[in-house]
Amino acid sequence: MNLEHSQHVILMAGCDQWAAGLDVVVEGDAVRVTDEPTLLALAAAWATKWDGRWHFQVSNGSFYHAAGEALVFSVRPTKVLGFGKGTFSHTRYKF
Repeated sequence: MNLEHSQHVILMAGCDQWAAGLDVVVEGDAVRVTDEPTLLALAAAWATKWDGRWHFQVSNGSFYHAAGEALVFSVRPTKVLGFGKGTFSHTRYKF
């Protein structure tokens, strides 16, 4: 992969329900992915996973779609936090 300089980031994902679901926080180093074979493989994987609804063209080290250019990043986690809802449990992983 052609990777540019890294940036420390925090990614958060979850749901808007108080008593159900899971919230996840990932902390790590993000680097831009510009390698065409890697981008083509990712585009194919997402098109398959989302039944063709996420369809990207690959050009000049980026994804392209109707709305324009989309940069792609790889995040290597250093810490992951998981927060279970309903039972309100939590856990932490360090890498």
